[in-house]
Amino acid sequence: MEGNANLYALLAAGFPQDRQQVAIETPEQTYSWNDIEAMSGRLASLLQALHLPLGARVAVQVEKSPMALMLYLATIRAGLVYLPLNTAYKAAEVEYFLTDAEPAMIVCDSKNLDWVTELARKTGTTHVHTLDQDGNGSLAVAAASQSDEFQTMSNRPDDLAAILYTSGTTGRSKGAMLSHRNLSSNAQVLKEFWGWRSDDVLLHMLPIFHVHGLFVASHGALLAGAKMIWLPKLDIDQALQYLPESTVMMGVPTYYVRLLADARFTREVCRNMRLFISGSAPLLTETFEDFKARTGLTILERYGMSETIMLTSNPYDAALGERIGGTVGQPLPGVSVRIVDDKDGNVLAGTVGNVQVRGPNVFAGYWRMPEKTREEFTADGWFRTGDVGQFGGEGVPDNYLTIVGRSKDLIISGGYNVYPKEIELVIDEMPGVNESAVIGVPHPDFGEAVVAVVVPRTGETIDVEALIVALKSRLANFKVPKRIHVVDQLVRNTMGKVQKNVLRQQYKDL
Repeated sequence: MEGNANLYALLAAGFPQDRQQVAIETPEQTYSWNDIEAMSGRLASLLQALHLPLGARVAVQVEKSPMALMLYLATIRAGLVYLPLNTAYKAAEVEYFLTDAEPAMIVCDSKNLDWVTELARKTGTTHVHTLDQDGNGSLAVAAASQSDEFQTMSNRPDDLAAILYTSGTTGRSKGAMLSHRNLSSNAQVLKEFWGWRSDDVLLHMLPIFHVHGLFVASHGALLAGAKMIWLPKLDIDQALQYLPESTVMMGVPTYYVRLLADARFTREVCRNMRLFISGSAPLLTETFEDFKARTGLTILERYGMSETIMLTSNPYDAALGERIGGTVGQPLPGVSVRIVDDKDGNVLAGTVGNVQVRGPNVFAGYWRMPEKTREEFTADGWFRTGDVGQFGGEGVPDNYLTIVGRSKDLIISGGYNVYPKEIELVIDEMPGVNESAVIGVPHPDFGEAVVAVVVPRTGETIDVEALIVALKSRLANFKVPKRIHVVDQLVRNTMGKVQKNVLRQQYKDL
């Protein structure tokens, strides 16, 4: 008979023998491995006492705290399905998720209790609890009287563990269904590939309503039996305080840009660090190079998505190859990646095409969207990521993937395919430019016109006419932006991704 495939059973098997050791440190207090077992046990006992059916959804929209992590672990332990919601979502968005996922319980911040209770009543969500950033709230009160001894439920590998709603920049949000197998396989592969050790210390500053912070970072430390320094968000003073005690840090590119902007961020501060990982949005080559020059360490870029967790990674082990800026590295062990044309035919290395993937980490489909699920998988079982990329290219080995953009960001101007990333890379190299975003806007003649939104470096101005002349010497004419707009900053979501859908809307009437 197969062992218990419950993700928590796997993670707990990685906890150190000495459960008194510190597992989580916050600026206010510490939690031992025993505390993780006991706190998640009490919450799981509470969930079980409510007689929720196996597979019931628990929706959670709370600020980051150790207690919030315990709630996630408890949900998994109890054989239920965890549904994290971005803390930025407003009532109308939350109503959609409650209507679509039909959770049995929602846990929210006390300050949102009134409108969440109203939505729960409207959508048929039976149980409403509060959990605040300090760990207090009705959930903590209700769990306090429960037993901290809990027998982790037995799950099959394909049982659902979590639903993550994708941001829904095109149409309504889709709930990616992730199984215990999806999450466990990815955690085990990353433990080996990134060389996780029990004496590691993870500096955790990411939000936990997203794959990056909740799964990739937390699972890595838990499975390795490694300590986490748990901070609510990126705070440069706190980061500089805790970096000397840390060995691993995960961040979005903004984190690295902001660290580099502070003169106190030095090689000495990073003296015990073995690994900096960047993801969730593309890292500028300039940031990659500046970071290496400042710290002597090379940021590891990787690639994943809500539907698949991690897919590719630059190597941690130098024997597998170097870390190449601008690429997302090699397919992870057990994960297959292919580049195809629009008819799903394979293309040669160095050719841009559609990225398709398969592996034990790839989700089963979208919640209650069988047609959408069928559309997103090929007849031979590969998931269409919606990303555009290439293997190899100039100076890049053929087994390294570079992401060029999202297929929905592709601009078709005068019948030509224009990949925004290619133009952005050229603009970003120009004098005075900090970063750029290239979008397509409706055009009566060309169908779409190429438009660039450019952010200057601090204290510098950009001569738009001169920039266009310079671009004409580097790019085919159909790729040169018809308009360039200079702005103070690009609009981003909470994970640091540039929101091109917002930019397209903003400039659509040009």
